[in-house]
Amino acid sequence: MIDIVVVLRAEDAVLDFLSVLTDGEAALVLADHGRTLTFPAAQGPAERLARIAGHVRPADDRAGACGPATLAELVREVAGDREARVWTHSPADNRRSRGRVGRDTAAGCADRDVRHAVGYSPYLQVVSDFDRSPDRELIAGKLDFVNRACEHLLTAPSPEYVVQTPRIPATERFFHAEAEERERLFALLASLDDEAASIADPWEFGSSAYEKDRLDATAAWVLGHRDATGESLVEVGACEGALTHRLVAAGCAVHATEPNPLFRTRLEKAVGGTETVRVSAEELADLAEEGRARAGAHLLIEMLYYGQDLGLLDRLPTDHLFVALEPDAMDSRVRPWLAASATWREVESVHLVPPRVEAVCAGRAYLIKRGSDGLLLRRTAG
Repeated sequence: MIDIVVVLRAEDAVLDFLSVLTDGEAALVLADHGRTLTFPAAQGPAERLARIAGHVRPADDRAGACGPATLAELVREVAGDREARVWTHSPADNRRSRGRVGRDTAAGCADRDVRHAVGYSPYLQVVSDFDRSPDRELIAGKLDFVNRACEHLLTAPSPEYVVQTPRIPATERFFHAEAEERERLFALLASLDDEAASIADPWEFGSSAYEKDRLDATAAWVLGHRDATGESLVEVGACEGALTHRLVAAGCAVHATEPNPLFRTRLEKAVGGTETVRVSAEELADLAEEGRARAGAHLLIEMLYYGQDLGLLDRLPTDHLFVALEPDAMDSRVRPWLAASATWREVESVHLVPPRVEAVCAGRAYLIKRGSDGLLLRRTAG
């Protein structure tokens, strides 16, 4: 039996997998440049750490995974005809470069025993299957490695590479993940791109009790104002139609926009056959172009997190905006803009749902859903 650790960069091996690499016969695969190191069972921890230290490099934003096939081949070369356990990053690592290595390694080595490091997880807590606690001597070796080999990373400006106390765990925690669970963990930490859309319902709108309450409350809020706004709504960034479906069921005519083609395909499948729904690929900037048909209200529900130009809201062809965000984002991003706006005034502020701690990915992890606040804005006269 050989333990093979697959990581993006050399320092990752010591930070999260030291207990694996100093216990018996082991090998290390460095995904950022395709190199491998092997460690005979008789080789001591100090010599192993010294060899790994020689491969620590400066921070490099170009470093990335080399894909499932290449990683699987590197593992095969190291393992030979021996049985191998494979250890790698969590697919939910908030550093996307590491998350991709974890996902790709597991995909390429699907026929092997693959174990993921929990590592530092600031956004969600992952439930581990087994933990290893190095003794004080080995921890001292880990810290010495960091101080000697990673000194330049202690002050690295990039969160992808900086080494801080939470990234030097005293207890190294690991878990197994089946393919669907792995993909959900990976998508959960993605932004609004094809990685997030790689699986259906990545944020579990269809199964989460919190999300059901949030969507129900949002729909009830919007529908409660239809005497003022009318039945014609534009939902910006409709994703897969969880809110759209609720509005259409209540009799609204909805123009649901979704730029991501994977999400949009699922949106069309979910609601596209309904006569009162139109689905399009427009982004916020497209909707703000001149000549667009007016709508009773535009809905910007949980989508103003991504640096959009709020000045575009002034050009939307409507007299009403429904904006919903988690409270901190509402206070830091929207309210200062609204305070300086001569175009919009607040009609109503509501707390749609409070924060809640909730399990995700079938209980593999849990996190705080931060709640949602709503603002109804009306265009000022003139």
